[in-house]
Amino acid sequence: MWAWALLPICLTVWATAGIWVVYAMAVSNGSVNITENFPYISTCGSYPPQSCIFGQVLNVGAILVVWICAIRFQQIRDYGCHSHVNSAGLALGFLCALGTSLVGNFQQSNQLETHLAGAFLAFIIGIVYFCIQSYLTFKVKPRHGGCWIIAIRITLTILAIASMILMIVFLNINRKSIAAICEWILAMILFLLFGLFCVDFWHLEGHFFHVKKRTVAIPNEVQASTVTLSL
Repeated sequence: MWAWALLPICLTVWATAGIWVVYAMAVSNGSVNITENFPYISTCGSYPPQSCIFGQVLNVGAILVVWICAIRFQQIRDYGCHSHVNSAGLALGFLCALGTSLVGNFQQSNQLETHLAGAFLAFIIGIVYFCIQSYLTFKVKPRHGGCWIIAIRITLTILAIASMILMIVFLNINRKSIAAICEWILAMILFLLFGLFCVDFWHLEGHFFHVKKRTVAIPNEVQASTVTLSL
């Protein structure tokens, strides 16, 4: 059913619009001064009132990430891939969602250590997640979207890795504005990668969660035996 394709699209639109609204609010009320330095995403979301919107945007985004990762995991299993790579991808996707929520709820101006831990999970683990998804896209059949979906997914993942490396390099040499621009580019790429799942979800007919009842081992019943004795 084509409606499932809207789920990753909603995540991309929601997250992209949300953080740029936060940026606009931070610039308009003077929380950041773009004439001095271009701000990091987290800097824009550190101060009220936009910090409230920032937290809500990332919390809703984290829920959507969990939902998308769970559907993608089951879709790959239904195509006959029961490898540990797929299970690892699910775990990494959940960690990425956790990190996104931590970034939104623990602003850098209030709880820097937790915020940085969340940023690590959201960015680094998020990139590793899409490295796994690129591999699974190449391995699993049917491959929705043909060969071009592999090329786009791998290209975007490589660009995400490059943006992360450049952000770290420019941060270490104290070029904060360029590092912040790299962070924004990285975030946009990750949003696009999640949105790209719409190609795969387009082919879903439905999505269900099943609860399996635990099988309880029943001990062997004691059977009475009869012995005939000759007198």
